[in-house]
Amino acid sequence: MSGHSKWHNIQKTKGAQDAKRAQAFTKIAREMIVAVKEGGSGDPNNNSRLAAVIAKAKAANMPNDNIKRTIEKALGSGSTDNYERITYEGYGPSGVAVIVDAMTDNRNRTASEVRHYFDKYGGNLGATGCVSWSFDRKGVIVIDNEDEELDEDEVMMDALEAGAADFEPEGAAFTVYTEPDNVASVAEALSAKYHLLSAQEEMVPQTYITLTSEDDIKNMQKMLDMFDDNEDVQNVWHNWEPED
Repeated sequence: MSGHSKWHNIQKTKGAQDAKRAQAFTKIAREMIVAVKEGGSGDPNNNSRLAAVIAKAKAANMPNDNIKRTIEKALGSGSTDNYERITYEGYGPSGVAVIVDAMTDNRNRTASEVRHYFDKYGGNLGATGCVSWSFDRKGVIVIDNEDEELDEDEVMMDALEAGAADFEPEGAAFTVYTEPDNVASVAEALSAKYHLLSAQEEMVPQTYITLTSEDDIKNMQKMLDMFDDNEDVQNVWHNWEPED
Protein backbone atom coordinates (compact mmCIF):
# COMPACT_ATOMS: atom_id res chain seq x y z
CA MET A 1 0.00 0.00 0.00
CA SER A 2 1.22 3.52 0.66
CA GLY A 3 4.94 4.14 1.01
CA HIS A 4 4.64 7.08 3.41
CA SER A 5 6.93 6.44 6.39
CA LYS A 6 5.02 8.59 8.85
CA TRP A 7 6.07 6.79 12.01
CA HIS A 8 9.74 7.16 11.17
CA ASN A 9 9.37 10.94 11.19
CA ILE A 10 7.23 11.02 14.33
CA GLN A 11 9.65 8.76 16.20
CA LYS A 12 12.49 11.24 15.71
CA THR A 13 10.52 14.15 17.17
CA LYS A 14 8.26 12.48 19.72
CA GLY A 15 10.50 13.30 22.69
CA ALA A 16 10.83 16.92 21.65
CA GLN A 17 7.08 17.20 21.17
CA ASP A 18 6.42 15.76 24.62
CA ALA A 19 8.79 18.34 26.14
CA LYS A 20 6.95 21.16 24.35
CA ARG A 21 3.40 20.10 25.09
CA ALA A 22 2.29 23.57 26.17
CA GLN A 23 3.64 25.04 22.95
CA ALA A 24 1.88 22.33 20.95
CA PHE A 25 -1.41 23.07 22.67
CA THR A 26 -1.00 26.79 21.91
CA LYS A 27 -0.53 26.03 18.23
CA ILE A 28 -3.52 23.69 18.13
CA ALA A 29 -5.64 26.31 19.91
CA ARG A 30 -4.72 28.87 17.27
CA GLU A 31 -5.65 26.40 14.54
CA MET A 32 -8.95 25.74 16.31
CA ILE A 33 -9.78 29.45 16.49
CA VAL A 34 -9.15 29.83 12.75
CA ALA A 35 -11.25 26.72 12.02
CA VAL A 36 -14.20 28.13 14.00
CA LYS A 37 -14.01 31.48 12.22
CA GLU A 38 -13.49 30.02 8.76
CA GLY A 39 -16.20 27.42 9.23
CA GLY A 40 -18.63 29.82 10.88
CA SER A 41 -19.57 27.35 13.61
CA GLY A 42 -18.32 25.97 16.92
CA ASP A 43 -20.15 22.69 16.30
CA PRO A 44 -17.83 20.06 14.78
CA ASN A 45 -20.88 18.32 13.32
CA ASN A 46 -21.42 21.37 11.13
CA ASN A 47 -17.77 22.35 10.66
CA SER A 48 -15.57 19.65 9.15
CA ARG A 49 -12.38 21.69 9.56
CA LEU A 50 -13.06 22.15 13.27
CA ALA A 51 -13.81 18.44 13.61
CA ALA A 52 -10.41 17.66 12.07
CA VAL A 53 -8.61 20.02 14.47
CA ILE A 54 -10.44 18.52 17.46
CA ALA A 55 -9.31 15.05 16.34
CA LYS A 56 -5.75 16.39 16.18
CA ALA A 57 -6.11 17.94 19.64
CA LYS A 58 -7.39 14.73 21.19
CA ALA A 59 -4.58 12.70 19.62
CA ALA A 60 -2.15 15.18 21.20
CA ASN A 61 -3.86 14.62 24.59
CA MET A 62 -5.16 18.15 24.79
CA PRO A 63 -7.66 18.23 27.69
CA ASN A 64 -11.34 18.51 26.79
CA ASP A 65 -11.64 21.62 28.98
CA ASN A 66 -8.95 23.32 26.88
CA ILE A 67 -10.78 22.41 23.70
CA LYS A 68 -14.08 23.73 25.04
CA ARG A 69 -12.54 26.99 26.28
CA THR A 70 -10.79 27.58 22.96
CA ILE A 71 -14.00 27.13 20.97
CA GLU A 72 -15.89 29.42 23.34
CA LYS A 73 -13.14 32.02 22.99
CA ALA A 74 -13.35 31.85 19.21
CA LEU A 75 -17.11 32.28 19.34
CA GLY A 76 -16.98 35.17 21.81
CA SER A 77 -17.98 38.56 20.49
CA GLY A 78 -15.00 40.10 22.25
CA SER A 79 -12.42 37.87 20.61
CA THR A 80 -9.64 39.95 19.08
CA ASP A 81 -7.65 37.07 17.61
CA ASN A 82 -7.22 37.76 13.92
CA TYR A 83 -5.08 35.02 12.42
CA GLU A 84 -4.75 34.17 8.76
CA ARG A 85 -3.57 30.92 7.22
CA ILE A 86 -0.52 31.18 4.95
CA THR A 87 1.42 28.43 3.18
CA TYR A 88 5.05 28.83 2.16
CA GLU A 89 6.93 26.52 -0.18
CA GLY A 90 10.62 26.11 -0.74
CA TYR A 91 13.67 23.90 -0.76
CA GLY A 92 15.93 22.66 1.98
CA PRO A 93 19.52 21.46 1.58
CA SER A 94 20.13 19.50 -1.64
CA GLY A 95 16.66 20.26 -2.94
CA VAL A 96 14.50 18.75 -0.17
CA ALA A 97 10.92 19.86 -0.85
CA VAL A 98 9.44 21.78 2.11
CA ILE A 99 5.93 23.10 2.78
CA VAL A 100 5.41 25.39 5.78
CA ASP A 101 1.87 25.80 7.09
CA ALA A 102 1.57 28.96 9.21
CA MET A 103 -1.12 30.93 11.02
CA THR A 104 -0.20 34.49 11.82
CA ASP A 105 -1.49 37.88 12.86
CA ASN A 106 1.49 39.57 11.18
CA ARG A 107 2.16 38.41 7.63
CA ASN A 108 5.37 40.46 7.22
CA ARG A 109 6.94 39.10 10.42
CA THR A 110 6.20 35.49 9.57
CA ALA A 111 7.35 35.76 5.96
CA SER A 112 10.63 37.33 7.07
CA GLU A 113 11.29 34.63 9.67
CA VAL A 114 10.42 31.76 7.32
CA ARG A 115 12.69 33.18 4.61
CA HIS A 116 15.50 33.57 7.16
CA TYR A 117 15.29 29.91 8.21
CA PHE A 118 15.44 28.73 4.62
CA ASP A 119 18.41 30.98 3.78
CA LYS A 120 20.35 30.27 6.97
CA TYR A 121 20.36 26.51 6.57
CA GLY A 122 21.16 26.04 2.91
CA GLY A 123 17.73 26.28 1.36
CA ASN A 124 15.59 28.91 -0.30
CA LEU A 125 12.01 30.11 -0.19
CA GLY A 126 10.23 29.45 -3.49
CA ALA A 127 7.10 30.54 -5.28
CA THR A 128 3.63 29.21 -4.45
CA GLY A 129 3.21 25.81 -6.11
CA CYS A 130 6.91 25.11 -6.58
CA VAL A 131 6.82 21.89 -4.53
CA SER A 132 3.19 21.27 -3.52
CA TRP A 133 2.53 19.48 -6.83
CA SER A 134 4.68 16.61 -5.52
CA PHE A 135 2.56 16.13 -2.37
CA ASP A 136 -0.94 14.70 -1.84
CA ARG A 137 -3.31 16.03 0.82
CA LYS A 138 -4.52 13.16 2.99
CA GLY A 139 -5.88 12.43 6.42
CA VAL A 140 -3.17 10.63 8.41
CA ILE A 141 -3.79 8.77 11.67
CA VAL A 142 -0.99 7.03 13.55
CA ILE A 143 -1.86 4.24 16.00
CA ASP A 144 0.64 3.41 18.74
CA ASN A 145 1.96 -0.15 18.62
CA GLU A 146 5.21 0.31 20.54
CA ASP A 147 4.08 -1.55 23.64
CA GLU A 148 0.73 -2.99 22.63
CA GLU A 149 1.79 -5.62 20.05
CA LEU A 150 -1.54 -5.23 18.30
CA ASP A 151 -2.82 -7.71 15.74
CA GLU A 152 -2.11 -6.18 12.34
CA ASP A 153 -5.06 -7.81 10.56
CA GLU A 154 -7.48 -6.72 13.27
CA VAL A 155 -6.25 -3.12 13.21
CA MET A 156 -6.44 -3.03 9.43
CA MET A 157 -10.00 -4.37 9.39
CA ASP A 158 -11.06 -1.89 12.09
CA ALA A 159 -9.51 0.96 10.12
CA LEU A 160 -11.16 -0.02 6.85
CA GLU A 161 -14.52 -0.50 8.53
CA ALA A 162 -14.17 2.98 10.05
CA GLY A 163 -13.74 4.43 6.56
CA ALA A 164 -9.98 4.41 6.01
CA ALA A 165 -8.65 4.48 2.45
CA ASP A 166 -5.27 2.90 3.10
CA PHE A 167 -3.26 1.20 5.84
CA GLU A 168 0.44 0.74 6.49
CA PRO A 169 2.11 -1.25 9.30
CA GLU A 170 5.42 0.19 10.49
CA GLY A 171 6.41 -1.95 13.45
CA ALA A 172 6.08 0.47 16.34
CA ALA A 173 2.98 2.04 14.80
CA PHE A 174 0.26 1.64 12.22
CA THR A 175 -0.43 4.48 9.80
CA VAL A 176 -3.98 4.90 8.56
CA TYR A 177 -4.82 7.09 5.56
CA THR A 178 -8.17 8.69 4.88
CA GLU A 179 -9.71 11.25 2.59
CA PRO A 180 -8.97 14.68 4.15
CA ASP A 181 -12.60 15.27 5.14
CA ASN A 182 -12.86 11.85 6.83
CA VAL A 183 -9.93 12.08 9.23
CA ALA A 184 -12.09 13.22 12.17
CA SER A 185 -14.71 10.49 11.88
CA VAL A 186 -12.16 7.72 11.35
CA ALA A 187 -10.02 8.99 14.25
CA GLU A 188 -13.03 9.09 16.54
CA ALA A 189 -13.94 5.50 15.70
CA LEU A 190 -10.39 4.21 16.17
CA SER A 191 -9.71 6.18 19.37
CA ALA A 192 -12.41 4.14 21.14
CA LYS A 193 -10.14 1.10 20.88
CA TYR A 194 -6.60 2.30 20.17
CA HIS A 195 -4.11 4.92 21.38
CA LEU A 196 -3.61 7.48 18.63
CA LEU A 197 -0.26 9.25 18.32
CA SER A 198 -1.54 11.77 15.80
CA ALA A 199 -4.58 12.48 13.64
CA GLN A 200 -4.64 15.32 11.15
CA GLU A 201 -4.66 16.41 7.54
CA GLU A 202 -1.18 16.24 6.05
CA MET A 203 0.68 16.89 2.85
CA VAL A 204 2.13 13.48 2.03
CA PRO A 205 5.13 13.35 -0.34
CA GLN A 206 4.78 11.27 -3.47
CA THR A 207 8.49 10.42 -3.35
CA TYR A 208 11.28 10.75 -0.77
CA ILE A 209 14.94 11.65 -0.86
CA THR A 210 17.80 10.97 1.54
CA LEU A 211 20.67 13.29 2.34
CA THR A 212 24.21 11.92 2.14
CA SER A 213 26.19 14.94 3.36
CA GLU A 214 26.57 15.31 7.12
CA ASP A 215 26.38 19.10 6.71
CA ASP A 216 23.12 18.80 4.77
CA ILE A 217 21.65 16.49 7.41
CA LYS A 218 22.61 18.84 10.24
CA ASN A 219 21.31 21.91 8.41
CA MET A 220 18.05 20.19 7.52
CA GLN A 221 17.44 19.18 11.13
CA LYS A 222 18.36 22.65 12.41
CA MET A 223 15.95 24.24 9.94
CA LEU A 224 13.14 21.93 11.04
CA ASP A 225 13.92 22.73 14.69
CA MET A 226 13.68 26.46 13.98
CA PHE A 227 10.31 26.00 12.29
CA ASP A 228 9.11 23.88 15.20
CA ASP A 229 10.09 26.58 17.70
CA ASN A 230 8.32 29.35 15.77
CA GLU A 231 4.90 30.05 17.29
CA ASP A 232 3.43 31.03 13.90
CA VAL A 233 4.36 27.75 12.22
CA GLN A 234 1.70 25.06 12.60
CA ASN A 235 3.11 22.25 10.48
CA VAL A 236 6.06 21.51 8.22
CA TRP A 237 5.82 18.86 5.54
CA HIS A 238 8.91 17.66 3.66
CA ASN A 239 10.15 14.74 1.59
CA TRP A 240 13.37 14.10 3.51
CA GLU A 241 13.53 10.56 4.81
CA PRO A 242 16.38 10.14 7.30
CA GLU A 243 18.29 6.91 7.01
CA ASP A 244 17.89 4.40 9.85
